[in-house]
Formats: sequence, C-alpha cells, structure tokens
Amino acid sequence: MINRDSLIEELKKDLDKVKGEEDLLRIKNKYLGRTGVVTNLISKIREIPKERRREYGRQVNALKEEAENLIEKKRKEINEILRRKRLEEEWIDVTVPYEALRGNLHPLTLTLEKIVDIFRSMGFSVEEGPEVELEKYNFDMLNIPPEHPARDMQDTFYINKEGYLLRTHTSPVQIRVMLKQKPPIYMIAPGKVYRRDDDPTHSPMFHQVEGLVISENANFGNMKYVISEFLKTFFEKEVPVRFRVSYFPFTEPSAEVDIGCIICEGSGCRVCKDTGWLEVMGCGMVHPAVLENCNIDPETYQGFAFGMGVERLCMLYYRIDNIRLFYENNLKFLKQF
Repeated sequence: MINRDSLIEELKKDLDKVKGEEDLLRIKNKYLGRTGVVTNLISKIREIPKERRREYGRQVNALKEEAENLIEKKRKEINEILRRKRLEEEWIDVTVPYEALRGNLHPLTLTLEKIVDIFRSMGFSVEEGPEVELEKYNFDMLNIPPEHPARDMQDTFYINKEGYLLRTHTSPVQIRVMLKQKPPIYMIAPGKVYRRDDDPTHSPMFHQVEGLVISENANFGNMKYVISEFLKTFFEKEVPVRFRVSYFPFTEPSAEVDIGCIICEGSGCRVCKDTGWLEVMGCGMVHPAVLENCNIDPETYQGFAFGMGVERLCMLYYRIDNIRLFYENNLKFLKQF
C-alpha cells in the first residue's frame, strides 16, 4: 500500500539538512505542498479498489499527520536557535554607567510658560475654568446674541441640547471670576479652546491666553501700555505696535493689535502679505452689558480685556510656518526646542 517507513526516513534526512526558515518551507512544500509527495498519495485514493480505500486513507492520513509533526518540531528548533542567537546579540550589561535621558519641552509649552511669566510679573493672577462649558457663560453673558455667526454649528462643537459645548475661547473664565470676585481684578486665563477649523494656520483645538482688568480707573491708555509692554518683553526687542478699530460683542470700543513684521521688519514679505504688519491679538474696553451681567456696576467700574492665540505667537517667535507641526510628534522638529 504505502511505504511509510521509507518516506518518513527520507523526510528526516531532508530535515537534518535544514538551516533556516527558507529550507524548511521548501521541505514542507516537497511533502505537503499542492504537488507534494503526501498530497499526491491523497489524490490517488480514487485509483484504489473500494475494499482497500478505507485502509489506504487511514495510512495516508497517519503519514500526513506524522510528517506535519516532524516539520513543526523542526520549526520550533529553528525558532529556539534564532531566539538564543538574538538574545546573545542583544545582551545588555545593566551595570554599565549611562547618561540620563532628558526630554524637551514642547514649543507650545515654552511659549505658554513665557506668556504666563510675563503677566505674572505685571501682577496678574492666573485663572482656569472648564473646557466643557455652558452656552450661558460662553455666549450669553458675553453679550453674544443668539443670531451671532459664532454660535453656528459650523464654528462651535456642541455636545448636547442642554447647552453644553466645547468652549470657543477662554472668556468664560473671565465671567466666572467676575461673578465670584469683587473688583479690582487683574487676571489672565490660559487654556485650550475648540473651533471647527483646520488648515496650515488653524487647528480645531488650539491655545489661548485672555486677560482682564476691572477697576475704577482702567482705561484704553492702560490697555495699550500693558499690551505694548507684553509684546516688547515677549519678542525680546522693541516692536512697532498699532491698534486698529475692530468689533467684538463683549468689548466697546474694540481693536485689533498688529506688530511690525518680525520677519521682514516692516519692508513687506510673504508672511505679512507685503503689508509690513502682523495681527497678533484682539482687545477692547469691557462692554457695560457684560459688567451688568456679572453684577458689576458699570457706573463705578470699567475694564479692558485682550486675547491672543498661543500658537500664533509661537509660530512668529520660532519662525514656524505650519501649525500642524505642533501636533505631529515629529522628533526632528521637537528636538530643535
């Protein structure tokens, strides 16, 4: 019927010559492949007389099982040899002295810490608030009407119908502070904010630092001085600063703040679009309606507020041209800082 002993002996001799995975695969195909020795024996079962097929099939199956076991045993031997070789090559002497590894701070962290340190030196406190905010604090109490475009689903990440959303700015922190603290107030609110935006200069999640001053004597001149001093200290040099008339629902009057382009120093380039100026933040005098919403008498107190994007200042300070670099975890990029 089947010369089992001679076939198994031949298989063992072939396996003794195996040096690696490729040799083993070749031997496996020789015996168990589509045109292998054992496979051919199985295909001949139709030629066997009916009365002998049962016994023939039993012998072929037993041969196939034994061949598979021998090949699997050889595979484990090869893997064990490779494992031992790898362990020998990758051996590490843990007693050898080593140089301690030290990570780098992310450029956004460096920028945020620098901004906070500057305002702390001016006497501002640092306040925080929730990132999941109520529509009441994010919009209503900031004098942003229901029909304002900023409330559209295209701009705001709404969480549910109960008025919860991902805050679009850190201004709600100012509201919370004014509700619980009596003037005078000198504060900044750093943190993450969220908007539906994604391109080389915008991200759906980014960082802001907003500032607020409430006192009996706060005025536009005070605000211009604070912002100008901050920008000079941040960029570590005298920079031209200008205030352009603008509009924000929570301030009146409102202004955009520009600095002389730090790339071309005002002569005009691609970064400043040949204007010589770069927008860096918005500001303005706190709207009386916002003060009233927080139970602060606008006849007695007035204030000013300002807000800046940390990514924007970081990109200008370190000359980075794509905001996505902050979030790609590219070690070549991060090691520069």
